Amino acid sequence: MSREARVNNIGIRFEGLTPPQNVCDDDECPWHGHIKVRGQIFIGKVIKARMRNTVVVEREYLVYNRKYMRYERRRSRIHAHNPPCINAKEGDVVVIGETRPIAKSVSKVVLGVLSRGES
Repeated sequence: MSREARVNNIGIRFEGLTPPQNVCDDDECPWHGHIKVRGQIFIGKVIKARMRNTVVVEREYLVYNRKYMRYERRRSRIHAHNPPCINAKEGDVVVIGETRPIAKSVSKVVLGVLSRGES
């Protein structure tokens, strides 16, 4: 079996999520490495991609306010590992999944890009 053909089954069925075409040798890559994806799955937009192999993903969500009987919009910023085979850039809409802690503030990994940004 050649190196190009080996892709791990990460066990996540998500519409629009396919294995990357490129091959990398990163151990923290869920498709080609040894890291397991478990727990929560998020969709968000990459707002910063300046760190090496790490991106900042911002996601918006709604929280119900009982006093005023309506929803308020909140957002959170999540640091996620960006494998070289996926290579998400600023403006991309990505799917991220929870993993074991990779660094002090990184415990998520980018699983794939749903849509590329304009830049």
